[in-house]
Amino acid sequence: MAAATTTIRVYRKTQETLRELAHGSGLSIQEVVEQALEMYRRQQFFDALDAAYAALRADPVAWQEAQAELAEWDVTLNDGLEDY
Repeated sequence: MAAATTTIRVYRKTQETLRELAHGSGLSIQEVVEQALEMYRRQQFFDALDAAYAALRADPVAWQEAQAELAEWDVTLNDGLEDY
């Protein structure tokens, strides 16, 4: 069963770029859009993560608490399991 689709409006230049990317990659325009959107979604996630770490680091008390918690978790690395 095919997935449902819809139509979106884009500028002509965007459509031309999509065609060029699709032609050059051997993908369909839909696949190019899906891959580009996924890359953008991931970039947004990591940008937000970077901002959250920057805010955490800017707060000395919170940063110290986070570092202390990480140190507590570090002992689990030495859980007695043999290396394979």
